[in-house]
Order: sequence, then structure tokens, then C-alpha cells
Amino acid sequence: MAPATKPVVLCFSGHDPSGGAGIQADIETIVSHQCHAANVITALTDQDTSNVKKMRPQPAAEIIPQARTILEDLPVKAIKIGLIGHVETARAISTILSDHPTLPVILDPVLASGGGTALANGALLESIIELLLPRTTILTPNSIEARQLAKSDDLQLSGTKLLALGCKYVLITGTHEHSKAVSNQLFHKGTCIETYNWDRLPHSYHGSGCTLAASIAALMAYDLKVETCVQEAQEYTWNSLHAAYRPGKGQYIPNRLFWMQDHD
Repeated sequence: MAPATKPVVLCFSGHDPSGGAGIQADIETIVSHQCHAANVITALTDQDTSNVKKMRPQPAAEIIPQARTILEDLPVKAIKIGLIGHVETARAISTILSDHPTLPVILDPVLASGGGTALANGALLESIIELLLPRTTILTPNSIEARQLAKSDDLQLSGTKLLALGCKYVLITGTHEHSKAVSNQLFHKGTCIETYNWDRLPHSYHGSGCTLAASIAALMAYDLKVETCVQEAQEYTWNSLHAAYRPGKGQYIPNRLFWMQDHD
């Protein structure tokens, strides 16, 4: 008997040569959820496990035909957006989203690297707000990104403002806050509807945001309820971080294939 078709997730993400974040993080995560990853590279980077040294956005004119070719062939069930890198790339992605308005969109607004390098200027920030947030099903900013996008220092207000900008759901992660536990907050219909508390792990991690957003996208590809996807994706991401390893001189990398380990 032929195997059942795997749900397809289309990812717009950058390439991280260290293998910690970006498109490789997406692929490992999506495969871990028994889905198929289709990928459009938005930017090439020079980076290691410590920081991004240089970013080279790919031509926006090439992004649209790449994505359309995939969408005409594969039964894409969800779209995940990571590093964008350039205003024209945001416009290209927006064009694709407008062609497929019923597909769930999970947007991880990558505005800076784990090492602190800015990956979005003011013009790109405005493009994300104007072109992509109104088409976003679930936005997954960390607390720093949430404040930047909402232009507010108050995290609760940031969540509600991001909903007002067009996102259906906003999951603000709390790893950058100075709290004993990590508190992630899910916003919907003008308010915070759920707070999730997780044990804070001891290290700094490269690719955790990519992992969380890709996990949500993969689960959404199964037509599960948003709240279920958000809960299960956090569990998967926490387990990936708990099993993380340090292959280089910088941050730890999530072990997204932790489920393959022999636990005997």
C-alpha cells in the first residue's frame, strides 16, 4: 500500500551555513512532524553559531516564480516565513500570500540575529507591518521583536496592538525577559487568552525561534486548532532546547531530532 501523502509546508527563510537556524532549522522541524518541507531561500548569510557577519538578500524577482512553481505543483497546507532581509522580498512574499488567501501563514519576524546583528531596517519593519501582518495567521515574535513591531514598551499592549495590525493570533515568547520561568503569551481577539510557563534552560540558543514557528506551521498543516498547535509546538521546541548541543564556539543549537535518540 502506498504511504499517505505528507502535508506540505512552504518556507520562506534565509540560509544559515552553521545549520543552527534558518532553512535547515525549518526542514529538520518540519520533517520531525512527518511533513514535507518546500523551501524558497530569501537570503544567503555569512554566519556562525555566534553571530551573522553578512546578509545577502536574494533577488525578489526570483522569489515569486520559485514560490508559484511550488504552489502549482505541491498541495501546500501552510506557509512559514522567517528571515526576510529586504523590502522587495517582503513585497514578493506579500504577492504570493495574496494569491493564496486561505492558507495559514506563520510569521517569525526575524529582526536581529541571536548575536545582536540587525537584520531589518526601518523600511523593512514598515513593510512587514503594512504588507505581511494583515495576512498573518500566527505571529511569533520574541518580546524584543514584539515591542519593535508594536512600537510600545508595554508587552501586553504590544500584543493587542499587533492583533489590531491584522494578525489573527500573536504568540509573544519570553526568553529575553528577566524572569525565573519563561512565560509565553498567546493573544487573540484583542486580549491575552493564554499564558504558558516553561522552565528556563541554562544556555543561549541559536535557532529557537525558527524551530517554534516551523513547528506551529507543520502542526497547522494537519488542520489542527490553533491553540493545539501552539501548545504542542512549544513542547517540541522546549524538548529540542533541552537536548541542545554546542558544536561551535557560540550558542547552543536545538537538537530538533531529539526524538531519534536511544532513550534506553
